[in-house]
Amino acid sequence: MKCVIEGKNVKVFGRAVQALSRVGDELWLDPTVKGLALRSVSSAQSAYACFIFSPLFFQQYSLGGAPKQSSETVKCKLLLKSLLPLFRCLTSIERNVECCQISVSASSDWVVFQFFCRHGITKTHNLRFQEKEALQAEFASRLCRNVLKAPARLLGDVVMHFPLFQEEITLSTTPLRFSLRNYEDSSESQVKMMYTEMSLHPDEFEHFQVDVDSKITFCLKELKGFLSFTESHCLPVSVHFDSAGKPVCFSVEDLLFEATVVLATLTDPESTDSIQPAGTQVHATSRCVDVAALHVKTHRADEESASVNASPASSVICALLFKAVSSEQDDGVCAATPPVLAGDTDDEEMMEELCPRSPSP
Repeated sequence: MKCVIEGKNVKVFGRAVQALSRVGDELWLDPTVKGLALRSVSSAQSAYACFIFSPLFFQQYSLGGAPKQSSETVKCKLLLKSLLPLFRCLTSIERNVECCQISVSASSDWVVFQFFCRHGITKTHNLRFQEKEALQAEFASRLCRNVLKAPARLLGDVVMHFPLFQEEITLSTTPLRFSLRNYEDSSESQVKMMYTEMSLHPDEFEHFQVDVDSKITFCLKELKGFLSFTESHCLPVSVHFDSAGKPVCFSVEDLLFEATVVLATLTDPESTDSIQPAGTQVHATSRCVDVAALHVKTHRADEESASVNASPASSVICALLFKAVSSEQDDGVCAATPPVLAGDTDDEEMMEELCPRSPSP
């Protein structure tokens, strides 16, 4: 695979890498016919982010000699701590880099980043990778009962009021109100808590559909990274969510790229609407960083398995269940998969079970 990014888009690509570094420690580089996908998942598997850059984003985009429907393209897993320094100073990149070439071949275990700068200077970085199946989370946004769309700047202005040490926030919605406030942990001293709450009227949204009152709690760090990327492009952010315990999805879409972040939410122990499918519930503390590990093995067309290691704790958080998919599966040739909390699938019956609709009056 080889692609060339022209100068102004190198900064965009760098912002995506920075946003992914807020999610996990590893990055999956997955070249496909539809474009170059960058994916990451948190160590607790409670957050997933994906950026897909279409071939139009690149000055040149080639998969090499692999046929269109072939799964022989190299799928790489990189350490973000090795990749992030290349895009840490975006101002310098915008000022000095004329184009960036990314290349990888099945015959080597290196991803090569070449920055062609002004005055004929070329900077070459060789990063070692592990060949892995592509990572993908499944989420059927069309089945969520609550859908919002708002300018990225509006959401960014709201979350900026929360302190830097804030780990989780609670989103509450009714047909007449939207609010974000810091999560109240019952185990912490109420005297030491600083309460912050921001409210918005539905008229401030481009689209505001709330079919069921919801109050969901999720991690803030990953959302901030996503919003910092979308704000720079002035794109509207779509939010799909349901009741507590079910994932919330933030997404943007453009002609040149699309970006998605899926976050697990805390389960309401008193709610019967947030019951999880067997094998997808993980016991953990209320802090997102303390979520017990959900170990998911690689899933191929002829095998699939997953195991959960849970530790005793006071509350329950839904962990996302991920699967590794090949390019063939991306094109629709999918094998049977275990129950998941988040999915992009046409299997209506399965997703109805995971995200049931409210009964008709």
